[in-house]
Amino acid sequence: MDKLLCGRRALVVEDEMLVLIMIEDMLADLGCSSVASAATVGKALTLIDTQAFDVALLDINLDGNDSHPVADALSARGVPFVYATGNSGHNLKDGYAGRPVLMKPFKFEDLAATLGRLKLAPLE
Repeated sequence: MDKLLCGRRALVVEDEMLVLIMIEDMLADLGCSSVASAATVGKALTLIDTQAFDVALLDINLDGNDSHPVADALSARGVPFVYATGNSGHNLKDGYAGRPVLMKPFKFEDLAATLGRLKLAPLE
């Protein structure tokens, strides 16, 4: 069976270590060839500047800081991303309200369904 993210490179921006490990495992199960992670806006921006990603999962709140600069950097590079949040009052930046949002905690099936709705560029 062809895996949803077979051969894809993912970025996970998440500041909770246990949640990050769970997401990395889920992405591996979906076939990701590599998963990079960042717990801060600064580290995420450095990764985006130095690596290419096919998809990203972005926590809205990183230790009290919003991740809008990361959303801007991903959008500027055309990288599709999904927000993941434990907040019910989504604090989405103007222009990003249409982005998919996964409510934490989420199940593997929820992640797979949400990522399946993204328009991923064909692999070269």
